[in-house]
Amino acid sequence: MTIGQRIAQKRKELRLSQEGLGERLGVSRQSIYKWESDTSLPEIDKLVAMSRLFGVTVGGLLGVETEPAGREEGEKPEEAAEEQELTEQQLKMVEEIVERYLAAQPKPAPPRRRRLLKAAAAAAGIFLAYTLLNISGQLDRIQSNYDDLQNTVSNVSSSVDRQIGNITSRVEAVLKAQNSLLADYSVGDPAVDIPGGTVTFPVSVTPKTYTPGMAVTFTADTGEGLTATAGALEAGQTFTASLTCPLTDSITLSVVLTTGETRETQLLDSCQGLLSSTYPNVSLRAAILNDIRLGEDGGAESTQPNYVPVAAQAKSVLAADIAQIQVGLFYEKTLLAWAEPCERPQGFSEGFADHRFFRIPAMALPGGGAEGFYTVAALVTDIYGRQFLTCSSGYCFNENGVLEDIVWLDSGERERFYADYGANYEVCGPLEGWDIAA
Repeated sequence: MTIGQRIAQKRKELRLSQEGLGERLGVSRQSIYKWESDTSLPEIDKLVAMSRLFGVTVGGLLGVETEPAGREEGEKPEEAAEEQELTEQQLKMVEEIVERYLAAQPKPAPPRRRRLLKAAAAAAGIFLAYTLLNISGQLDRIQSNYDDLQNTVSNVSSSVDRQIGNITSRVEAVLKAQNSLLADYSVGDPAVDIPGGTVTFPVSVTPKTYTPGMAVTFTADTGEGLTATAGALEAGQTFTASLTCPLTDSITLSVVLTTGETRETQLLDSCQGLLSSTYPNVSLRAAILNDIRLGEDGGAESTQPNYVPVAAQAKSVLAADIAQIQVGLFYEKTLLAWAEPCERPQGFSEGFADHRFFRIPAMALPGGGAEGFYTVAALVTDIYGRQFLTCSSGYCFNENGVLEDIVWLDSGERERFYADYGANYEVCGPLEGWDIAA
C-alpha cells in the first residue's frame, strides 16, 4: 500500500472528505488529492499533523514501520518518541528482538553453553535495540536541521521574490502613468441586477489633455458583445456615466476619447467571475458511495443506504439565497434516483451540525453499468428561479467489480472525469449535458 492509499484509507475511516481533511490540516483539497494519488508527498509538519489526527505514527503513515502494539489509550505517537529512556513499549521491542535472535540459534546445545549463548544474545539484542533507538533519534535531529535549512532558504527566496515583485509593480505603474491618456479615473462598485441579468458600473475619467468639443464614450466588453454609453461633462473637465451591460463572468471596461477625427482608447478595469459570485455556495462533503456492486443483469445495486451531507452558505455579498436543494445519484450525468432529506445520522460528528443531510436508499440502479462514472450531485434552485448543479467525486467499477473513487483510478480515467465533469465539480455549474428527469 502506498503513502497516498494509507492517507485515503485513514481519511475515509474518519468519514472525512478531501475538503474536510484539508480544512483540518490547513491545506487545499487539491493538495489532499495530490497526496492520495501519490503525485506529491506531504510536508513533514503535515505528516505529523495527520499522524495525530489519525492516531498512528508518522512511520506507520510512511509504511516504514508498523503501528506499535500496547500504546496507552490517549497517548500520542510523538509523546512516546520524545522519551529519552527505554519505555515499557520499547522494552517489549527489545524482548521481541531477543526472542527472535534466540529462535534463530542452532539447537540443541550443552546447558552451560546454551545459557552463555542466551545471555550473549540478550546483551546483543539490548545493545542492538538501544543503538537503533539512538540512531532513530539522531536521524530525527538531522531531519529537523534539514527542515530548518529548507525553511531558511524558502524564506530568503520568498523575500527576494517579493522585492522583485515590488520593483516590477512600481515600474509598471510608472510606465502606465507615462502612457495614460487620463489624469484620473475611477470605477465604482458594481450594482448587480440578478433578475434582469445586468450590472451597472459608475465610471468617471478626467482626460490628461482636454480639448473643447471632446467626446468621451465608456464601453464594456462582456464576451458576448460590446455595450457603449456616452459620458457627460462635469466640473473640472471630468466625464461621468452609469455604464450598464449584461452580467457575465468576464467584463472589460474601457473609455474612448474622440477629438475631431482622432479616437484614442484607454483600458479602465476588468471584472472577472462576477456572474459566478451571484451563485449560492453549495458543496457535497463526504459523499462516499458504499456497497454498490454490479448486478447480474449488467446494471448495479446498492445494498445499504448512503448519506450525503450538504453545506450551503453565502459565497459573497452578491450570492443569491437558496430556494431549494435536491440531491440525486447519477450515472453518466443521468439521474438514477433522488435522495430523501433526513436528520443527521449517527456517525457524523457535531462538526456537521449545520449541514443538511440526504439519504440515498438501498435499491437497484437501473441503467447502471461497469464502464461509466457514478456521482452524487446537488441541484440548486435560487430565489430567482435559476438552477445550478454541483457534483461530488466520481466513482466507477474496477476490473474486480468493486466501485472505487477516481483517486484510485489511473491518470487517463481521472483526466476523462475532470474533462467531462470539470464545469460542475465542487462548484455550481450549468445543467447542459445533465438529464435530471426522474
